[in-house]
Amino acid sequence: MSDPKPFQPIPMRPLPRLIFASRWLQLPLYLGLIVAQAVYVVHFLVELLHLVEAAFGSQTALQALISSIGYKTAAPIVTLNETVIMLVVLALIDVVMISNLLIMVIVGGYETFVSRMNLEGHPDQPEWLSHVNASVLKVKLATAIIGISSIHLLKTFINADNYSDRVLIAQTVIHIAFLLSAMAIAYTDKIMSGIAAREH
Repeated sequence: MSDPKPFQPIPMRPLPRLIFASRWLQLPLYLGLIVAQAVYVVHFLVELLHLVEAAFGSQTALQALISSIGYKTAAPIVTLNETVIMLVVLALIDVVMISNLLIMVIVGGYETFVSRMNLEGHPDQPEWLSHVNASVLKVKLATAIIGISSIHLLKTFINADNYSDRVLIAQTVIHIAFLLSAMAIAYTDKIMSGIAAREH
């Protein structure tokens, strides 16, 4: 019995080839997000440096931190206190979570919509990338957005004296809307996965 012939892709017609190649137009978008990621890294390092300098008594660094987190109080702040530290740390966590969101969009989006990265077997392959598709990516992005919204809401409540009741209520409602949207996306994905499994 002769060996089966190796698979040979069918040549594409010019118009379908052009349409399919148009996916590479997304490449500058993902490269732009990498630049945004670098900006977040620089911002993180600057805030961390200010926090360390303020811990050693630098008034300039302390005022820079207070200004960046929008913290206001009746009495002037001359030393680093627990509230300022907490707000700065939450801001740093916020940067990290947004950075994670960017990685999901860059890596997952490129792998899903542009081209395979051929990371199978690579020791640093993200666990979630092995089964990523457009639906899974939407759920993971929605979950990440909820995490970011939670950090923002916690920062607002810690610094609640500097916000009106209207802002506090609006941020809470927006967070609940994000939560309900993520639950709806996850439930829809579960239904579609069940339908696909039954068809196969």
